[in-house]
Amino acid sequence: MRLSILKKHLSKLYVQVLIGIVAGILLGHFAPDIGEHLKPLGDIFIKLIRMLLAPIIFASVVVGIARMNDIHEAGRVGVKAVIYFEIASTIALAIGLVVVNLVKPGHGMNIDPAHLDGGAIKAYTSAAENGFWGDG
Repeated sequence: MRLSILKKHLSKLYVQVLIGIVAGILLGHFAPDIGEHLKPLGDIFIKLIRMLLAPIIFASVVVGIARMNDIHEAGRVGVKAVIYFEIASTIALAIGLVVVNLVKPGHGMNIDPAHLDGGAIKAYTSAAENGFWGDG
């Protein structure tokens, strides 16, 4: 009886995710060297998720529009989507401005540009130059 209850709970996705989170925290705390060896698996997983995200969103939008019977309904949904995007972007911008003005990142840092290593930035700019498909 207990085994069937355990199987029932372990088959739920949220329980598996919570177990994975706890296992990752414990592994990172007690055996960080093993966690470092598992980093490529995590990187591959994140890249696979990023690779699937755009096609799934595109397919969802296309199927949603295709299922609409009335062209005016599609237009109303499009206008609502643009308005929602603008409102969400404005709220995010306002939150960002408030946080920047409260936290003031970089305040008090006296950095002399003459002493900075210009070659160190190449690691960051090369990732941006390669773009989405150059991740690797």
